[in-house]
Amino acid sequence: MYMAKAIILAKSVRHLTRANPRVGCILVRDGDVIGAGATQPPGGPHAEIVALNSCPDARGATAYVTLEPCSHTGRTPPCVDALIKAAVIRVVVACVDPNPKVNGAGLERLRSAGIRVDIGVLESQARALNPGFNRRMRGGLPFVRLKLAMSLDGATAMANGQSKWITGPMARRQVQRMRARAGAVITGVGTVVADNPSLNVRWDETDLDPGPLLPSDQPLRVVMDRSGRTPLDAQLFKIPGPVMIISQSASGPTQQAWADCGAQVVMLTAVTPATVLAELADAGVNEVMVEAGPTLAGAWMDAGLVDRLVVFQAPLLMGSQTRPLMHTPNWTELSDAVRLQLIESRAIGTDRCLEYSVEKA
Repeated sequence: MYMAKAIILAKSVRHLTRANPRVGCILVRDGDVIGAGATQPPGGPHAEIVALNSCPDARGATAYVTLEPCSHTGRTPPCVDALIKAAVIRVVVACVDPNPKVNGAGLERLRSAGIRVDIGVLESQARALNPGFNRRMRGGLPFVRLKLAMSLDGATAMANGQSKWITGPMARRQVQRMRARAGAVITGVGTVVADNPSLNVRWDETDLDPGPLLPSDQPLRVVMDRSGRTPLDAQLFKIPGPVMIISQSASGPTQQAWADCGAQVVMLTAVTPATVLAELADAGVNEVMVEAGPTLAGAWMDAGLVDRLVVFQAPLLMGSQTRPLMHTPNWTELSDAVRLQLIESRAIGTDRCLEYSVEKA
């Protein structure tokens, strides 16, 4: 019961933590909840500290935590030290922290201090809170969601590029929620030139509370631009929040002009899904959302780096003079097909959202 409450708390901050894992903590003494907390935005207190600060005295309490308390100093001091100082007598942990800097060390510190530790309560539910953090810590890369919107007959735009709006307002609201939980939103320069998107989270279009976030606390917006075509008057530069442009042949003056617009410019020998994802992993990004046209969407699927495919399907027939869902010229045999497993299908307004896990080769 108490761990389930901690998981609910962690879910409530999915859009706030980004670089940090989402964690919830409940403090219980004599059957009563005396403190509760969830991880705050990067630089802010972790769930255990929020919970301890919410009660005047935690002596003799049991702490229910969705992730192993940290034992190292990062932006904040170790949470295990705070729990030991607070004189809790037991810590119940859902899952071990996959971060090599922790990974059991926090549990050993607690045990060494004479605190009883129990592990594995609602482990799978707690692990599902942080797919990006878990994947980056174990596999070195962020978790990738590819978002697509299409008509019933599989079109993403008319041949002339017209695509606003295929889906309805409720589906677009859900896309805003998806952006809010992402550490980075990736698009291609073709989409920037054609559609001039902002790619930011518009909080007024969600039912989420931005809490302590500032207007500039946005997901990192990433443009894959091999040759340097991102225009200086792009909407991306006019909206508060970080922008990264990744290129391989942009000229020096173009790079400087982007930097003058506030963008972080990254030059790579090749701009591919794999190199971009590695760059974002080094930057500490846990979850990535790809919003792109058919060519770049196909490149991400072809690279085998998509973990979730999220398709918003509208009850709309657009005919044959249209653009396809994705462009995959290398897929010529049935054996090239990518297998998907349907995780969820739900109605969102007049549309349907289909979420698939992607089988990796």
